[in-house]
Amino acid sequence: MPRYGWLGLAVMAGSEIGMLAALEPFWSWHTPIAWSGYILFVDALVKTRSGSSWLSDARAEFAFMAAVSFPLWLVFEGYNLLIRNWYYINLPENPVLRNIGYAWSFATIWPAIFLTAELVGTIRRRQPEAAAPGTVTRWPRGTSWSVAAGALMLVWPILWPAPYLAAPVFLGFIFLLDPINARLGLESLAGDLRQRRFDRAGNLLASGFVCGLLWECWNYWARTKWIYTVPILPEVKVFEMPVLGFLGFPAFALECLTMYVLARRLLWRGSGRGVGIPVPASALEP
Repeated sequence: MPRYGWLGLAVMAGSEIGMLAALEPFWSWHTPIAWSGYILFVDALVKTRSGSSWLSDARAEFAFMAAVSFPLWLVFEGYNLLIRNWYYINLPENPVLRNIGYAWSFATIWPAIFLTAELVGTIRRRQPEAAAPGTVTRWPRGTSWSVAAGALMLVWPILWPAPYLAAPVFLGFIFLLDPINARLGLESLAGDLRQRRFDRAGNLLASGFVCGLLWECWNYWARTKWIYTVPILPEVKVFEMPVLGFLGFPAFALECLTMYVLARRLLWRGSGRGVGIPVPASALEP
């Protein structure tokens, strides 16, 4: 395994020990520190298992992905101002440090989801070859309904905010953006479905569950953390998360795909690495 993988493992372990011992900066900064170590470690595992990884072969796009992860997550923070499903405690009083903490933590979200999905893909017994998305010449049947449903889901919490509306927020971008991505010839769940490919969706769903469990586990004992106010079965919890809330993490991973590939199309000018599926070293350009 590359040396940075061992470094990532040491960072994760050291931050966990420091956090549980209530030692600073780990007690208050465990989330960004541990997830940074996790990203290094998982990327190294992917490199070892497939011969290719984001940090070894697509560093420029990885930096872009981490940078765009921050504003993409702010979309959900904006919705939370309306539905009020979580809040943060023990944040740094210094506004500069507080904003650094926000930016650092949020920048790890999309990389963690995508790298975990690739790792899951390397563990699967059958590894189908990556298929080119291909431009769709016409809107597939049902596309208009999907886009309309997604738009309705995302407008609903804005017009009539309520704490029960987390599901529309964490599903709406899938219905809204995935058909658009397919029509533009980008990586999409709809495009995979037409090719009878389910590996990307399966990898992402598993990644969402794994990352969700780790987010909640690492958050539970930290000093600086988030607290949920979800009104559905609020007392039945795993860590801080009401148990039904864990259903949102796999869906969120699919949303990460739909949001990122469109953002990459609009903002990124380099070549794009496949998202949610391992990229074998043999597929890289010489």
